[in-house]
Amino acid sequence: MADELVHYAVADGVATLTLDSPHNRNALSAQLRGELSDGLARAVDDEAVRVIVLDHTGPVFCAGMDLKEAKGAGEGQQGVNDFPDLLQRLWTGPKPVVARLAGPARAGGIGLVAAADIAVAVETATFAFTEVRIGVVPAVISVPVLPRLDARAAHELLLTGDTFDARRAADIGLLNAAVPADELDATVRRYVDSLVRGAPTALAATKELLQGETGRTMPERFEAMQGLSARFFASAEGQEGIAAFAEKRTPAWVPGGADG
Repeated sequence: MADELVHYAVADGVATLTLDSPHNRNALSAQLRGELSDGLARAVDDEAVRVIVLDHTGPVFCAGMDLKEAKGAGEGQQGVNDFPDLLQRLWTGPKPVVARLAGPARAGGIGLVAAADIAVAVETATFAFTEVRIGVVPAVISVPVLPRLDARAAHELLLTGDTFDARRAADIGLLNAAVPADELDATVRRYVDSLVRGAPTALAATKELLQGETGRTMPERFEAMQGLSARFFASAEGQEGIAAFAEKRTPAWVPGGADG
């Protein structure tokens, strides 16, 4: 039996999914994709999990698709066929996802970063959309990537395949923060601590509205958002949050009873 490539651990309301395939720079092999997808589903189903952290071992976060598996495979056997489902689990899942990068990401690995809600990398991390340089297209990852990036930067970087650093990745919207290596864990922890203070169903609904919508006029959107807002103000979570604020205490949903 093949060694596990994605480790799953839960502590204090946080599920950590750790990519552990350093021999191929955490490339998106069929096994790794499957285990990561299963881990995300497990975290979503676990009511004790409030936030998901996507982590890695080794010096590289993710090198993209496993080209050894892609070589010689027909159109129906390429890994990109199940990759959309994995990215969609990250993007549309009800629980916030934080990507922690202690090293570089390439191609499909950037898709994972873009699909996460929050992404933090060390300043020394580098990025590149290398697809065009091997004769393929960054098609699947464009779905989560393009909403994140400044349009001019997207045209430059996806067309040239040039490498760019973490500071620029933050400037163009791919990352929330690029930090010194000794500040990475503290920065990730700060985001996680903030996220777990949110009420679970309110976080899920907020993630959904952040995905945007098309086909409605502004009055129709306002009507829908008014209904959503009123429903949450009257909900059990909303009423608990209002009571906790008035009573200067921590809401019941915060793991570990952190100070409010």
